[in-house]
Amino acid sequence: MHYKVFGRKTGLRVSELALGAGNFGTGWGHGAERDEAKRIFDGYREAGGNFIDTANGYQGGQSEAMLSEFIVADRDSLVIATKYTLGTTPAAGISHTGNNRKNMVRAVEESLKRLKTDHIDLFWAHMSDGVTPMEEILRGFDDLVRAGKIHYAGLSNFPAWRIARADLLAEVRGFAPIAAIQVEYSLAERTAEREQLPMAEALGLAATLWSPLGGGFLTGKYRNSEGDNRATKLGMLIHAEKGTRETALLDTLLGVAAELDVSPTHVAIAWLREKAKRSTTALIPILGSRTREQLDATLGALDVQLSAEQVVRLDAVSDVAKGVPHESIAGSVARFSGEAILDLPMIPVA
Repeated sequence: MHYKVFGRKTGLRVSELALGAGNFGTGWGHGAERDEAKRIFDGYREAGGNFIDTANGYQGGQSEAMLSEFIVADRDSLVIATKYTLGTTPAAGISHTGNNRKNMVRAVEESLKRLKTDHIDLFWAHMSDGVTPMEEILRGFDDLVRAGKIHYAGLSNFPAWRIARADLLAEVRGFAPIAAIQVEYSLAERTAEREQLPMAEALGLAATLWSPLGGGFLTGKYRNSEGDNRATKLGMLIHAEKGTRETALLDTLLGVAAELDVSPTHVAIAWLREKAKRSTTALIPILGSRTREQLDATLGALDVQLSAEQVVRLDAVSDVAKGVPHESIAGSVARFSGEAILDLPMIPVA
């Protein structure tokens, strides 16, 4: 496995694939028992991975608690990321949710206890609550960095305009910078290309990409569902073959997999790796395996090389409309900027 510098705001080195620990535990009624979770963790480490992503609410806190045992022998070699915003359990109550400073401070202390560590390498606000001022979030992050309880801070599932404002506020106020964003991105979900990913490139933010297999959709397994999967047991964070676009995408994905004699999982991850190669900042897919076999099957993508023609086919069948104002801008550039003779910049203008 190769390693990347985690965006242009840090010198942190992370593996090109992160391990998502959302399936560590069974608190949601669907996940991995302790022994299977350890097998997944060990397989990821054997492959050279060093970047683990979890959250205080994953499996009702079981994920962090399990990880505390797995990481203790090699803590300093690992980059541990966790999140706050959502309560650890549905019964946590209103004071245990939101982006506010009260919840942030409480959550980080509880995560440190569950993880049995004295610091968190990357601390995410899990999603925007829509009400907490960005100044409050940034000042809270900055205080935690200065106290040594976290090393870096990031924004997960935030609108692009809020992230861009946070980046500027941190710079002008002298707060610890926002290092990265986290967003859903895969062949099944490419709308992050409208705002979040161009913004991340322009501002030098790393981007971790959750659900790189569309909740299992891109494996093709839901076409012949056997009933024991996320769609039937967890029932959330999945994509489905609900229309002609999804059918065409899955047909093309399966076709490319057959051409290469690999699995559709390999092709889906290999496509993300191609996107990462073309990015000026770090794009890190998060693997959310529930079994060691799933992890091993996914890591096989490291040996898959897509042809330029295959990438073009996958791009075309999975493309999404860029919407306003992007399509208008593209049309104007073509008409007025001399597109045929003017070399346009590859990096979006900040």
